[in-house]
Amino acid sequence: MIDLQEILSRMNPNQNINYDRVMQQMTKVWAKELVRPKILMHVCCAPCSTYTLEYLTQYADITVYFANSNIHPKDEYHRRAYVTQKFVADFNAKTGNNVCFLEADYVPNEFIKTVRGLEKEPEGGDRCRVCFDYRLDKTAQKAVELGFDYFASALTISPHKNSQTINAVGIDVQNVYTTKYLPSDFKKNNGYRRSVEMCEEYDVYRQCYCGCVYAAKAQAIDLVQVKKDAKAFMQDKNSANDFPQIRFTYQGKDI
Repeated sequence: MIDLQEILSRMNPNQNINYDRVMQQMTKVWAKELVRPKILMHVCCAPCSTYTLEYLTQYADITVYFANSNIHPKDEYHRRAYVTQKFVADFNAKTGNNVCFLEADYVPNEFIKTVRGLEKEPEGGDRCRVCFDYRLDKTAQKAVELGFDYFASALTISPHKNSQTINAVGIDVQNVYTTKYLPSDFKKNNGYRRSVEMCEEYDVYRQCYCGCVYAAKAQAIDLVQVKKDAKAFMQDKNSANDFPQIRFTYQGKDI
């Protein structure tokens, strides 16, 4: 696998790193060496999966990892998980790819404990950094457990997320586990604009807040209405039955 630290060591330490350029260097090496690495890609929703999958499936085999215990309320979590699976299934059908889907356990109390003391932090502050670390750590753990070559995050496609922070967290997490982090800045090269276009093409639900209860309250989101809408949406939905073709299997078994 490519040594990310070696690439970063050749860059100017006094400037922000162009992580999109770093990722492009890595994909060029994969293409030249005729390898398709296996990547466990953390995603927080269907919109962040769009351009991310369109770009990376050119070079690698991707499994989407939905690990987002920060999302509140529970009904909204299930709605976002379902919509993400629907997009993956529709994307595969349209493009001929074979992206898989894997979902972590939903443990909101674990998230609340992790960010305790940071409840009043502004969006984009220390609470978000801790949340990035919490979710990327889970992704790295799962990547090691299942033998993926890289773990990564689609969070960098959002113009509201600091890609320098996300990538710094990913690199720190990489140092703890025997797996490699794939840096990115998917919003670059009109990536975010393309994600908006793809949401229209695939009729993808775009949520109005990041996910956690603290951000939602700060934005004056009506969580009662969010729960009501999500519950109504999920009333006749069953992802295991609706999307069996994208379920990730390990050694021939569902996990």
